Amino acid sequence: MAKDIPHITFKSATTDNIGFEIVPIEQIAKSKNKHKHHPELPHQVKFYNLIFFTQGSGRHFIDFNWYPVQQNSLVYLTKDQINAFEFSEELKGYCILFTEEYFVNSFSNLTDDFVFRLFNPELFSPILQIPQNSDFIAYFNLLLKEYGNPHTFNHAIIINSLLTILISKAENLKQNLTFHISDSPKVALYQNFISLIEKNLTKSRSANFYAKELAISYKHLNTICRELMNKTAKNVIDDFVILQAKRNLINSTTNSSELAYRLGFEDPTNFTKYFKKKTGLTPKSFIKLLSKD
Repeated sequence: MAKDIPHITFKSATTDNIGFEIVPIEQIAKSKNKHKHHPELPHQVKFYNLIFFTQGSGRHFIDFNWYPVQQNSLVYLTKDQINAFEFSEELKGYCILFTEEYFVNSFSNLTDDFVFRLFNPELFSPILQIPQNSDFIAYFNLLLKEYGNPHTFNHAIIINSLLTILISKAENLKQNLTFHISDSPKVALYQNFISLIEKNLTKSRSANFYAKELAISYKHLNTICRELMNKTAKNVIDDFVILQAKRNLINSTTNSSELAYRLGFEDPTNFTKYFKKKTGLTPKSFIKLLSKD
């Protein structure tokens, strides 16, 4: 597994670039040697991606974990996540790609907590198994059909409407099949917590610091994190730091000393100890282990 992780940006294959595209997985597999980066090696996507597997079984690499996929598996990939394909003749499906701008504009009429849940890898597994009898599949096929008819009247609006329906159908399945979060105020507060961690990571890794920033008690923040994530607030902060560290470590342009200061550690040795305590590996060992996959 390569150490250098490229950033893959959205590049439309059509002249009518609306920030949305559907690409068959077989097409990506056939042209894998024509890309600057091999899609079976880890890469960081700078757009949103819904991958729907329509045939076969295999696995997909998401943020340093391999997940099993099969027919009717729906994979959620949010912007900035690390992922990699594992192609086989049996595994087929489609990638529904869209930019952040398209995401914001298309779902502006949906509630904030719905949008936050939609592409939040912390709240749910990135894999949703769609039942064979679900009407999700019918709407997906309809989306494929309409996408293949670009000259249809109001084509962009039709595509957007069908995508909204499709995502809503998937969200409905989450309510029935998995733990579902329905308390909007708690979700909103947790969302603010995550946003604050992103902005203040170099300042503090203290749960008390973030509780004060949110104008709530440490106990209240901890309770929300336990209810939504089954983690303490400190666990949420630490997991966020470790994920950012891993994403940076596998980029050959970043060394562990530089990364330590970037993540708010005063000394590289402290970062190494912190990383080993949370992962069981030193940064160098992590890179070596990853390269063996």
